[in-house]
Amino acid sequence: MSSRALRDAQARLAEAVGLTAAIQLEVVLAQVAPLARPTPATLLGTGKVEEIGLLAKTHEPDVIIVNAHLTPVQQRNLEKAWNSKVLDRTAVILEIFGARAATREGRLQVELAHLSYQRSRLVRSWTHLERQRGGFGFLGGPGESQIETDRRLIAERITKIKKELETVKRTRGLGRQARRKVPFPVVALVGYTNAGKSTLFNRLTESEVFAKDLLFATLDPTMRGVKLPQGTKIILSDTVGFIADLPTELIAAFRATLEEVLEADVIVHVRDAAHDETQAQKADVMAVLEELGVPPDRPMLEALNKIDLLEPSQRAGLLNRRGDEALAVSALTGEGVAALLAGFEAGVTRGNITISLKLDAADGSALAFSYRHAQVLERRMRGENISLSLRIHPDDLGRFESRFPKKIIVEQGIDG
Repeated sequence: MSSRALRDAQARLAEAVGLTAAIQLEVVLAQVAPLARPTPATLLGTGKVEEIGLLAKTHEPDVIIVNAHLTPVQQRNLEKAWNSKVLDRTAVILEIFGARAATREGRLQVELAHLSYQRSRLVRSWTHLERQRGGFGFLGGPGESQIETDRRLIAERITKIKKELETVKRTRGLGRQARRKVPFPVVALVGYTNAGKSTLFNRLTESEVFAKDLLFATLDPTMRGVKLPQGTKIILSDTVGFIADLPTELIAAFRATLEEVLEADVIVHVRDAAHDETQAQKADVMAVLEELGVPPDRPMLEALNKIDLLEPSQRAGLLNRRGDEALAVSALTGEGVAALLAGFEAGVTRGNITISLKLDAADGSALAFSYRHAQVLERRMRGENISLSLRIHPDDLGRFESRFPKKIIVEQGIDG
């Protein structure tokens, strides 16, 4: 069953209201408009267009939002019929992303998505190059400069942004290479927007990433080092949230940002266990991951977050699960965090090997190397020697054999 089939109209309406709240719009009226068959000129049927037109005269809204993708012709016709600015779902999401982008890469990615969207429209005012607030000028407002442009100027800007993003991509690629040399495995948090990824990230890393009960509170990827219960060191990555019917412009534009997910050793799918649409949201996330090209055999964990919002009996049932089932957690209270971290460790050490190494107790650099590049399972003093039992990735065996020739014994092959 598709995620669209799993969703009901009221849930989609509630999500649309949440999107408007994310850009500080006050909703004066929200309603479901049944649509048996799209109308090419206006999407909605004539009767519904007239009905909404009467409501627009009564409420005089600054903007009317249609929670669907509108063609340029449909948008123009609706604006004429309703005598109001009209935004579709894509425009609202782009506006949110434009207001939230904090890093240079994030701003470039969103601008590229915005331009790709605008290029498909009859070129209007391009307001986002010179403005005094976030967003991309769909909403208008004081302090903004109206800059008239044409398709040629947009095309030139798109070309320039793509070149700049290639530079950013190469820089981040060098960063990944440096991390591989460390070598710390990467665990990436993914999930539907507002599933609580950033709150969980803050809980696990003791950092202060922006986390709020808003759709798309996080846009730019954030990475922090975390030490797991048995000593394994990882890099934890927080990513932008996914959403149903994610604009195709954004999927293309954010491919570079989401490369951290493609590179991750383990993907953690954070789900809002208390949300009525949790199954549909899961389907949406899995669809986006597939579209991004995440290999189907990539280790993946499910973290059922926000269990603090469930009834005590439901919460207890989820916390008592065993085996390969999803791990229950509350990023707010900390319940289930220990089990989740253990799940991270099991995921990143799957396939590791165990080796033993005997060192001279006076060789401090060799001991430091071992702690830096392996997980130390056991350390024993025997006279003037130190015996270590280490867990390493198979790719690092050559590094240890080169550093300690004829001193390495492989105790265990594939680690369960």
